[in-house]
Amino acid sequence: MSKQPPVPTGNQSPYPLEEQPHVHNGEGEAVTAAREAAEARKRRAHSSRQLGIGAAVGVGSAAVVAGLLFWRGNRKDGKNKK
Repeated sequence: MSKQPPVPTGNQSPYPLEEQPHVHNGEGEAVTAAREAAEARKRRAHSSRQLGIGAAVGVGSAAVVAGLLFWRGNRKDGKNKK
């Protein structure tokens, strides 16, 4: 006699208790993963156009901030008198 009680068919797990054997390809999983990672890295790499646009936006925004900081609108402190 076994020590496990019988399990009704409705309560049995749909998943197998033992894993099925795997089919192995010619190359290893590590080689495939490394190749996929290199391709993904290449797709995510910034192009020179993106870097140029980013630099232009950065310089432009710095110029706008500097212009706002040093702007001296219509000051009435006597420096603009004639």
